[in-house]
Amino acid sequence: MTDGFIKVASATCDIKVADTKYNADAIVEKIKDATDGGVKIICFPELCITGYTCGDLFLQDTLLKGAIEAVEYIAYETKNIDIVAIVGLPCVINQKLYNIAVVINHGKVLGGTAKQNIPNYGEFYEMRHFTPASFDFNEEVTFGRAKSACICCNQIYSMEEMPNLKFGIEICEDLWVADSPSIRLAEGGATIVFNLSASDEVIGKRDYRRNIVNAKSGSLICGYVYADAGVGESTQDMVFAGHNIISENGTILAESKLFENEVIIADIDVDKLAYERRRMNTFKPCETISEIKFSLTHKTTVLEHAPAKYPFVPATQNNLNNRCKDILTMQAVGLATRIKHIGCKKVVLGLSGGLDSTLALIVTIHAFDRLDMDKRGIHAITMPAFGTTDRTYNNACTLAKSYGVTLKEIDIKESVKCHFKDIGQSEENKDVTYENAQARERTQVLMDRANMLNGIVIGTGDLSELALGWATYNGDHMSMYAVNASIPKTLVRWLVDYEARNSEIQLRTILYDILDTPVSPELLPPDKDGTIEQKTEDLVGPYELHDFFLYYMFRFGFSPAKIYRLATLSFSMDYERSEILNWMKVFYRRFFLQQFKRSCMPDAPKVGTVTLSPRGDFRMPSDAVYNLWLHELENLSDD
Repeated sequence: MTDGFIKVASATCDIKVADTKYNADAIVEKIKDATDGGVKIICFPELCITGYTCGDLFLQDTLLKGAIEAVEYIAYETKNIDIVAIVGLPCVINQKLYNIAVVINHGKVLGGTAKQNIPNYGEFYEMRHFTPASFDFNEEVTFGRAKSACICCNQIYSMEEMPNLKFGIEICEDLWVADSPSIRLAEGGATIVFNLSASDEVIGKRDYRRNIVNAKSGSLICGYVYADAGVGESTQDMVFAGHNIISENGTILAESKLFENEVIIADIDVDKLAYERRRMNTFKPCETISEIKFSLTHKTTVLEHAPAKYPFVPATQNNLNNRCKDILTMQAVGLATRIKHIGCKKVVLGLSGGLDSTLALIVTIHAFDRLDMDKRGIHAITMPAFGTTDRTYNNACTLAKSYGVTLKEIDIKESVKCHFKDIGQSEENKDVTYENAQARERTQVLMDRANMLNGIVIGTGDLSELALGWATYNGDHMSMYAVNASIPKTLVRWLVDYEARNSEIQLRTILYDILDTPVSPELLPPDKDGTIEQKTEDLVGPYELHDFFLYYMFRFGFSPAKIYRLATLSFSMDYERSEILNWMKVFYRRFFLQQFKRSCMPDAPKVGTVTLSPRGDFRMPSDAVYNLWLHELENLSDD
């Protein structure tokens, strides 16, 4: 439960239709097993205490009495268990029969809800037995030793120890209608919605069910836990498959196999959901909801799965291929639109033989293809200086020739030496001035060449460099259109790899060698063997860590402590905890101190949800201080 995580479960039991005692025992067993697995809230299917397919037996006093006794029994058997259980049963209220769900915690029924939308079409004939409830339905029901409880459709359940953990309940058909109760429950503050369902299985329904649950969790910015009736319900003309689903804000976290009667478990981050709602001013609150408080022992949630190490990169090859294709297209469309708008026929970019400039060239090639323009209008300029190695120089030249663009070499060493003389900088002093003078000279060359050609300069810097401020102000920091500015370094690699896999063999070989080259600005002389001496990640830290920090800080507003915890899980086999903490301090310090560079960055195409453009998603004062973030990290050091 630390950091906003709550472990939830959707459970389907092996029940016997109309055998409330057997079913109650099966439910208690599942609750106990789930507790052993760290689950704090567990949801069962619709009418699970009696079975959904009882037919006219629902009208029998014996069955209805057995259902109430089963609730009392479940509450009693779980009174010393630190869990919330949600179960379904038929219940008579004011001489009418309702399909209800009740919430059990520490030996008593906290409350419940009644089904509002009763299907009476196709194979469903629930109106024969059940009365639909309205949203303002509010009645008291006694469950023996489990106490009396309010069965109320417009109430949510709020955990005292976790302010953002609030959940609501709807039942089966309530999800499938246009005006589902979950809309008002979410507007009333519910960050999780539980659905007790008995959805029979027919061909194609699994995909539809998955889509509607996932879409609902996305539109309501909530966790959605769907518990479906299983094979024990299959009788006469209907077959049930126990299709359980747990989704969070449009992403499926867990899903059961069909016909297996499984329990699925997932960790829902209610703090992340609350942040998303806070960020989106179109999410409108509703004040017509009542709350019931409950309590659970506050313990650290042992996460079912560590977050992906590369949150910007899709996990599966098929998704990755599609993502790379879409991103390259978006980058190319943005650049093509700018070129067409200003009417230029030529562009200029600095080609170093490194990853970023390679991607910028690839994007420019795609843009020229879209505009059906002559690729010789792309002027790739390689500018050797004091740190340039034969490997990167040769790769830059070969790459330009392979793509058929115009290649020009301009050696800047003498120009930089002249500049050193003008400002009184010793060539032996390999300080920041020594490095930045080369970066600014290259930018001056690019800008002036663009003027000569009546063209524009294509920027090569990526999102990770922007986050860290790893760019020379008014050097590689500046361009006329920065095609890579919303592409993190971990994704740059995959975009170049995608291009390589879809290229002819000679070009593919060059691109793979570029991918294998260490990331470096090449501003310091190479070592004695002529290989790269200055490696970026030795200086600022591993980009895979920085991209991880950036994603969770910016996309979800996570605290340093929470990001650190997730990083130690995801990178447990790669870095010591102390290394992760050290690079986190570097990240936060550089992120805050280098904002002034981002405040005046050039136009760039937005391709993802994380971007640092001052005109787009991110507005931050250049002089904001990071003391609060650093203090939290220092406290982690003390731990």
